[in-house]
Amino acid sequence: MSENTRPPTPRPSQTKIVATVGPACASREKLAELIRAGVDVFRVNAAHGTREEHQDRLDDIRAVSGQLGQPVGVLVDLAGPKIRLGELPDGELSCLLDQQVRFVRGEKSERPTDLVTTYAPLVDELAIGDRVVLADGTVSLVVERVETDAATCRVTQAGLVRGRQGVNLPGVKLSVPTLGEEDRANAQWAARAGVDFLGLSFVRAAADVLQLKALVEADGAPTQVIAKIEKPEALDDLDAIVQAADGVMVARGDLGVEIDIAQVPIVQKRIIAACHRHAKPVIVATQMLESMHHARIPTRAEATDVANAILDGADACMLSGETAIGEYPREAVEMMHRIALATEPAGRDRPPRCASDPAEPGTNPITDAAAFAAGCLAERLDAKLLLVATASGQTALRMSKNRHFVPTIGVSDSETTLRRMCLYWGVIPLAGVPTDEPGKMMQHVVERIRAAGYLASGDRIVLLAGTGLRATRHNMVVVHEVE
Repeated sequence: MSENTRPPTPRPSQTKIVATVGPACASREKLAELIRAGVDVFRVNAAHGTREEHQDRLDDIRAVSGQLGQPVGVLVDLAGPKIRLGELPDGELSCLLDQQVRFVRGEKSERPTDLVTTYAPLVDELAIGDRVVLADGTVSLVVERVETDAATCRVTQAGLVRGRQGVNLPGVKLSVPTLGEEDRANAQWAARAGVDFLGLSFVRAAADVLQLKALVEADGAPTQVIAKIEKPEALDDLDAIVQAADGVMVARGDLGVEIDIAQVPIVQKRIIAACHRHAKPVIVATQMLESMHHARIPTRAEATDVANAILDGADACMLSGETAIGEYPREAVEMMHRIALATEPAGRDRPPRCASDPAEPGTNPITDAAAFAAGCLAERLDAKLLLVATASGQTALRMSKNRHFVPTIGVSDSETTLRRMCLYWGVIPLAGVPTDEPGKMMQHVVERIRAAGYLASGDRIVLLAGTGLRATRHNMVVVHEVE
């Protein structure tokens, strides 16, 4: 059945699910399973695999989305300037407390306690007293001596490191650009291939986001930029970064290494609050259901973590290794969906964003107020659905950010806009709906959704539409009662 004729898949959860594609879910059959389980956006990690492999995955996702008749977004996550260890002489090194190790130049180390990295200027940019963190925070060092060709460090937190593991330098100002040549090439491929979202890793300032947006726009692509917050410098420029980006990811993996891990929960709330102020979608990511790599159910702490992200106001929660390489990818998606369903009613008591709150620059104040009023009316009348037609998705995003708990059907003539709405909290994109005349649009939606068994006589739908006046496309609110 084609995308234009199939009734929408029921989705009782308002929170969106982002799932990483990998060997565990690479086949079209597995992708279809995950979409049916609740995936809204698939993430392709550009740090792993070739561009040809990424293109194959994009093609598979688009094909399955069309077969199921369900729009699905694709996020390509750029690798960014991630520093990694080179190969170790013995493959691994057990770092003992107070042991001395050295960072040396070159591509290969000769002594077991000498480390090389993928970042050639490292020795030049380290200073006495700098912290160096290895293997996702499991090993910590402090620099004690810097010479021409080596920097000697003392182990302050013992542990085992292996070749190719990550190196973090909290508080060290590096000269490496946020957008390197490989990332630029991947970004251009993604934009030309019609990818919906690009994740920009290790953002340090709003200028980094604007640089990637300019690169994408030069190709005339509608691809949106998601700024990943994982550096302390980004927190210093947070509002400007959020305003510049099309969306934000709370990337807690490297963030929890770059700042004090005890601060991560509070920083997560701060980032989400900034995204709500600027009406931008926000994804919470990293280790949300980590134990489901090898277990059919998560730990209690992981379930609570997902629930707290939802209560904080996340638009989406992300699965990484759980779906990419885990043993139970479908079960992980289903579990995240279940947690969202159980958690979301607790947010109903919170007041929605007020229509008089300052709108994001460029938002039409009439549209903004009408979207707020439509949501309030839908809740007051206990409506089954909100319906909005949108060219770019911005009006659907405003309705999403108002956080009314009536499911919103977003319709558009643009496939790009439909996939974009897959990231918006509470918005269900529906393809194949005529948008030129409000009456026809309402009739079409009612017939399709009623045929699928989701509407009954007497149910109410609130439509946000426009009269065609030049001031705004969204200046009319209509209540329809199903006959």
